[in-house]
Amino acid sequence: MTLVKVNNPMSRSFDGLMNELFNELPATFGKAMREDVLNFPPVNIVEKTNGYHIELAAPGFEKADFNIKLDGKLLTISVEKKEQSLAENEKMIRKEFGYKAFKRSFTVDEKIDASGISAKYENGILKLDLPKKEEVKKDAKEITIQ
Repeated sequence: MTLVKVNNPMSRSFDGLMNELFNELPATFGKAMREDVLNFPPVNIVEKTNGYHIELAAPGFEKADFNIKLDGKLLTISVEKKEQSLAENEKMIRKEFGYKAFKRSFTVDEKIDASGISAKYENGILKLDLPKKEEVKKDAKEITIQ
């Protein structure tokens, strides 16, 4: 038996239409809503044995544009870029991109060593390292069965 898939939108099944409507559309809408309406840049958070690593995609900025603040348990990353004005003899013909200010906050728990948090901005990615406290980093103890 041979199975042939036809990419004809008119012959789409009802199940396929419902799957696309309820499963794929919210993810796409959520991303557009987060990035375009709420001005939240995408972020990746990875837990490692010695701490957490956060990467926030924010191309086009300089490290001086960022403000990172830890207030109690709230880590806030914000950015604001001032619009550059044109020289008197220059005229803008077309302007298709701009920089939007944003603010993202993350709750930091008591496992994090606040004094060891570091940040670096390179190639459009803001990278933060949040080290765990020593008592949290201890490896599990192997117990032998006698």
